[in-house]
Amino acid sequence: MEPLQPDEPYITSATLNDVARVAGVSPITVSRALNQPQLVRPGTLARIQAAVRATGYARSRPPAAPAGDRSKLVALILPTVANPIFADMVQAASDKLTAGGYQLLLGLAGYEIWREEILVETVLSRRPDGLILTGTLHSDNTRRRLESAGIPIVETWDITPHPIDMLVGFSHEQVGHTVAARMLQKGYRRIAILTANDPRAARRNLGLQAALARQGVGVVATETVTTPASLQLGREGCARLLAAHPDIELVVCSSDTLAQGAMTEAASRGMRVPQALAVLGFGDLNFAAYTFPPMSSVRVDGVAIGAIAAQAILERLGESTNGPRVPKVTDTGFELIERGST
Repeated sequence: MEPLQPDEPYITSATLNDVARVAGVSPITVSRALNQPQLVRPGTLARIQAAVRATGYARSRPPAAPAGDRSKLVALILPTVANPIFADMVQAASDKLTAGGYQLLLGLAGYEIWREEILVETVLSRRPDGLILTGTLHSDNTRRRLESAGIPIVETWDITPHPIDMLVGFSHEQVGHTVAARMLQKGYRRIAILTANDPRAARRNLGLQAALARQGVGVVATETVTTPASLQLGREGCARLLAAHPDIELVVCSSDTLAQGAMTEAASRGMRVPQALAVLGFGDLNFAAYTFPPMSSVRVDGVAIGAIAAQAILERLGESTNGPRVPKVTDTGFELIERGST
């Protein structure tokens, strides 16, 4: 992304035309970048983002709310709704907020931090009373914007020593360490990774590789597929791994969906799971216990993440006084669920 130049003008009460002038594009292009950024070339998009920051533009900015008046909206930004692992979180957050008199505003940012930057600016222009984010990886501009937003913010699905405000999640690196220790204990040595192109999955993979390396074991191969994960991508990724490394003993997958695809690919080749190829998923989705054989997976508590994040927002807004207060950082943990696939 192109950095802001120090001589760029700062314009108050900026309009779409102001952004277009600073970026050197048409107002139509600015509108497209804000509403459908995937249709705009990266270089042009970067110039428009810089112009938005330089001008302080926020589209559809409503009048300043009177003191004590609230929108009764809490925004939740997710990468995607195509990944079922987020469904429990959304439902739990919505239930908790609705009970507190608030409505959930859902935004989808994909897995790129520049998309999140645009969406955060758009969401803040709606003046939500709180904001729940997925993950802790943000652009510097997004982080500065959020730190000055003046509303309660909860980052989720991760643990970091430097949260923007509040934090509810678990350590992806520790997931990798735990998986490595247990799979080595079970005797697996020829281990491959099948992963979606997701920053949190990447950190689990790094944790796995580091823990294996400490025991003198290296990952045989890593196959990366696009997001969102699908059964088809799981099959195709597993097929590529087996074609290049037919002696793989275990495939560690970044999601249960990819793991189901890997198990299907193994079955199509007449390979018994786990005798010929073991498979481990992540998420422990509702189908994992009912595959054949039942799928081993890492269980994370999406319900707890959503409910605690929403409760933290409500408490900060003074809307909830029941029970113990939510701490600034909540580690919801995880559990390795061993079934027939390993």
